[in-house]
Amino acid sequence: MADKAYITPKVLRWARESARISLETAAAKVNVTAEKLSEWEEGVELPTIRQAETLAKSYKRPFALFFLPEVPRDFQPLQDFRKDSAKELGTASVFIIREIQQKQTWTREVYEDEGNLPLPFVGKYNLDTSPQQVAADILSTLQIDPLNYKSANPIKEWIEKAEAKGIFISRTSFIHSKLKLDSKELQGFAIADKYAPFVFVNSENWDAPQLFTLVHELAHIWIAASGISNEIEPELDHKDNSHPVEIFCNEVAANALMPSSIMLGLPPSTYNAGNEVFNSAKKLGISSFALLVRAFNMQLISLDKYRKLKKEAEISFRNFLIKEAEINARRKEKKDKGGPNYYMLLVNKNGHLFTKVVMDAFRGGFIQPTQASSLLNTQINNFSKLESFLYK
Repeated sequence: MADKAYITPKVLRWARESARISLETAAAKVNVTAEKLSEWEEGVELPTIRQAETLAKSYKRPFALFFLPEVPRDFQPLQDFRKDSAKELGTASVFIIREIQQKQTWTREVYEDEGNLPLPFVGKYNLDTSPQQVAADILSTLQIDPLNYKSANPIKEWIEKAEAKGIFISRTSFIHSKLKLDSKELQGFAIADKYAPFVFVNSENWDAPQLFTLVHELAHIWIAASGISNEIEPELDHKDNSHPVEIFCNEVAANALMPSSIMLGLPPSTYNAGNEVFNSAKKLGISSFALLVRAFNMQLISLDKYRKLKKEAEISFRNFLIKEAEINARRKEKKDKGGPNYYMLLVNKNGHLFTKVVMDAFRGGFIQPTQASSLLNTQINNFSKLESFLYK
């Protein structure tokens, strides 16, 4: 007979509920009925050690946690800046928030132990500051010129410059192949810590919305407003129920990515047709919608012109997506490797800076291999290839 796991029932229930997993879904993972799992959570019966280990893995909790006498203190929930109508956070969103919080806590402790100084830009401003001033400071601090990107992929440049200043950036659209993130729940979030600020961007969308989300979350860092965001986009007005912090950070992002000097410098022909709008927006790494909203808010175009160009730009965007899909299909046929590079996805999810910090700690003998493996979400035998990809 299999050995029983003498777990604490209320801790088992808390682990499931905090992962936003239903009784039925959790029970299916260990091939028992929901009624049986409910009995384990009530202390009527006990699971086997293997069953408890499987549940711990599913809930993304240490197995040993199930044996604590009381429910442990968990990470403090991040403030939710999303609209009241926002979709409830699901399991994938809960897991990625918890994962980033774990990474951030570990990094802060390392940096404090090393005597690192606090970053001067975290919390430098507040909601009483003009969005234009915050945007200008972000551009100055990161040394970015939106009119002269050095890369054809602006978001790559923004991430590199942000990480060079000590801001940890993580991007992914999934926890694992069967657990995807939903941008309707979560587009991004920020942890505005003075020693180790972290930004997460849901990469489910294409690069332009991701870039706007990234800069929006950087604005959260600059005003020290840790929290969760979604429906991040420029707005024609603020008559909806958006949180004041979200409205402010959207305005900062718009001013950083499309400074008034650039907007006023665009040729008048930009607004002649939707394809002109799309091409100008693409050079700036933003969406046509973002450019048009900015132009309207700056009174460069009328509302009727905005609506007309928006429809035309959407057609240009759809044609662009079709071409991109064809190019990607041809690349896949040539490479025949069945999908994106595993190490690229892993580095994007962990972030280049975080991966480097963990690998340096591991190579320096400051942390055990098992801890490094846990922090980077990969097996130890992958470290060499991961490191090679990191320094490409």
